[in-house]
Amino acid sequence: QGPLVESGGGLVQPGRSLRLSCTAPRTITSVFNPSTMAWYRQAPGKERALVASITSRGITEYADSVKGRFTISRDASRKAVYLQMNDLAPEDTAVYYCNRQLDGRNFWGQGTQVTVSS
Repeated sequence: QGPLVESGGGLVQPGRSLRLSCTAPRTITSVFNPSTMAWYRQAPGKERALVASITSRGITEYADSVKGRFTISRDASRKAVYLQMNDLAPEDTAVYYCNRQLDGRNFWGQGTQVTVSS
């Protein structure tokens, strides 16, 4: 299966919102839909960390640092996963990566930069 493609990152001021999108253009629907999808982020000098995940049944998990601010969702027909990020803060600055997992295999996108600064 092919890579994931992220979009929607950018430079925003604290308190603003962004919506990240991730698509799987080379992954067929019958493979994408049973997959667990997730967003990770990696700040300079930091390890890549899980931000949010969503199973094929729509069960979600969030890192404590983003609970109440971020929402992960998926669209089966579009083979897409989204991350709505509200009330952004400087500590959210990182490269955000989309991840697809199935049967112990992981697939990643190239990442999209999110910078939160005044």
